[in-house]
Amino acid sequence: MGLQRLMSMQRNQQRRRRKILARNESVASANKQKGFPCQSDDDGDLQAGETTRCSIPDLPEDIWHHIHSLMPMRDAARAACLSHAFLCSWRCYPNLTFNQYVFSPKVFMYGRDISHRIDSILGNHSGIGVKILKLELFGTAYRNLDNWLQVAVTPGIEELTLRVCRLEIRYNFPCALLSDGVRNSIRYLELGFCIFRPTAELGPLGSLTKLHLQHVRITGDELECLLSNSLALEQLVLIQCKEIICLRIPCVLQRFSCLRVLHCVRLKLIESKVPNLSTLDLSGKAELSLGETLQIKNLSMHHPNAVCYARSELPSSMPHLDTLALSSNDEVVNTPMLPTKFLYLKHLTICLSSGTFSPSYDYFSLVSFLDASPSLETLNLDVTNDLRKHESILGHSSQSHLRQMAEDHHWHLKNVEITGFSSAKSLVELTCYILKNSVSLECLTLDTLYPYGSRCSDERSERCSYMRNSILREARRALVAIRRYIEDKHKSILGYSSQSHLRQMAEDHHFYLKSMEITGFSSSKSLVELSRYILRNSVSWYNLIHNSIMREAFTMIMAIKIYIEDRVLTRVKLDVVEPRGPHEPK
Repeated sequence: MGLQRLMSMQRNQQRRRRKILARNESVASANKQKGFPCQSDDDGDLQAGETTRCSIPDLPEDIWHHIHSLMPMRDAARAACLSHAFLCSWRCYPNLTFNQYVFSPKVFMYGRDISHRIDSILGNHSGIGVKILKLELFGTAYRNLDNWLQVAVTPGIEELTLRVCRLEIRYNFPCALLSDGVRNSIRYLELGFCIFRPTAELGPLGSLTKLHLQHVRITGDELECLLSNSLALEQLVLIQCKEIICLRIPCVLQRFSCLRVLHCVRLKLIESKVPNLSTLDLSGKAELSLGETLQIKNLSMHHPNAVCYARSELPSSMPHLDTLALSSNDEVVNTPMLPTKFLYLKHLTICLSSGTFSPSYDYFSLVSFLDASPSLETLNLDVTNDLRKHESILGHSSQSHLRQMAEDHHWHLKNVEITGFSSAKSLVELTCYILKNSVSLECLTLDTLYPYGSRCSDERSERCSYMRNSILREARRALVAIRRYIEDKHKSILGYSSQSHLRQMAEDHHFYLKSMEITGFSSSKSLVELSRYILRNSVSWYNLIHNSIMREAFTMIMAIKIYIEDRVLTRVKLDVVEPRGPHEPK
């Protein structure tokens, strides 16, 4: 009997569900026939206005609001069309983003079309609860922009991004918009392509941590006034702000740690007295007066002769650098070899573009940075492969002409990438030096194509970049140089057909050596010879561990099996630690 009652209840529930679904379908059909404003466009978009009743769980209103706020704006708009619960929360949806693609990812919208959409959405918004507002508008005057800002920029807002991209900067950002409630809550302010004239009457922005200005007409005095009222500021970004001549960052900004100043062409002086500045990104040749520089750990510099300047000046002025990026299109002086050191530098990037590049510039002089950086782990070098300005190594018949330097092992250098590698003699010499002296090197990447182009196989680009025939010809010459001068610097023992070529030394027993571990073991001939020597002469040892890395895994295993395993005595434990892929069981 109990089973029959249960089956009867299930049948009744199924009937009720079918009735609800039929009722919802009839409501949706009727709405579509009546032409409600919330209809699907050709691209699947929904416009505000229509709601279709759906059967949804009975949850508290604040939970529905929270769920709705987590949706992307397009999905949130669609949900509001389907549910009264979501329609209510849509009127206080917190994250508003308006740009040319947000309404239709496949169609670029502009002018009246996008203005009408924004009018419709903000006209139905209560203005309450907005946390993030992003307005990125291109190419057209937006007459209702002030009204949009009045609706959405309300007390409680945390992030405001306004970019009115036009050839002519006309829009004057209304400082009155930053009322007491807004000033107390806003944490991130980004303005682009507008006029911004803050004054002392604006008042303090107590929560502002990040300020980003691009193509903004603001003077140095106006900016200093704004900074003095932003005591919580941590990051300042200025890009192409052409009215700033002198940038002063007041010492009251105790949390300030990151400054980026790019392409501000009239800037003459950067003066900072903040105590915790740790990251700098600068372009141009403005005079620097930074006060305390011992805290600076990350530095990017973009200006002529940046490489020579950095090697000469930075070890003493910024001794604690961890990451250094240099970009120069006018490097006319070779990098000097100096006794000063970057004791803490781990990551170095150098970009050398042609510009008015000196034909006599010597890439080999960059060894100075390796010599000065005992802790260096990664090196990235981007160069232009223009052989009209550099001597090609292919004009020489032997390796005897390659310059040599005294051996100076670099114990921490693991990854080196040279983009735009060419057959330039000094570049090949630099690469050979790195191979010879980097005892922990794990990966050397030589990319023969221009550093700023995209390949046909690059998933980030739908098109192949145009490349001149001269670049492609030089890429082929670079490959010849790699095979002739570089590949044989790291020969594998597997290229030999017998064991007779292995070097031998007179027996010299080592009675106390019991354990040895070789990390990063490869099929390098000299490394195999060392292992065989130890096996032959260490009479007391019992444990040998070879730990390979992925790039040499297969050849390493073959080398061990052919040359080492048969030398291991039965009492000795041989562990070969093979690398595993990310999804392989241990």
